[in-house]
Amino acid sequence: MSHQKEIGNLGENLAIRYILENGFQLLYQNWRYKYWEVDIIALKNNTIHFIEVKTRQQSPFGFPEDSIQQPKMDALKKAASAFMEQHPQWEQLQFDVIAITLQQQQVIEIYWIEDVFF
Repeated sequence: MSHQKEIGNLGENLAIRYILENGFQLLYQNWRYKYWEVDIIALKNNTIHFIEVKTRQQSPFGFPEDSIQQPKMDALKKAASAFMEQHPQWEQLQFDVIAITLQQQQVIEIYWIEDVFF
């Protein structure tokens, strides 16, 4: 497994622990539909949260969340639309980003950006 993939997996596991500690119910990790993937789908207070996780080693090149571009947001919206069609029992949805900064595999910061776009 590549170093970058290991960092990504570590970030997703940290994000899952973080959301569980904050009262969320994990529904899916790495949910796929056609060409799209959602890192985390979670439920809290009858709202479905589609969560993109970005993890980066501490760097002078910016923050993890800076790497989310419009094509990724569009793909996340399409995946969310497909998910909501398959699960009509939920009506409210929200898009969040969990940005994790590491230094030598240790967490420096977990930054949760809620309701980031619609």
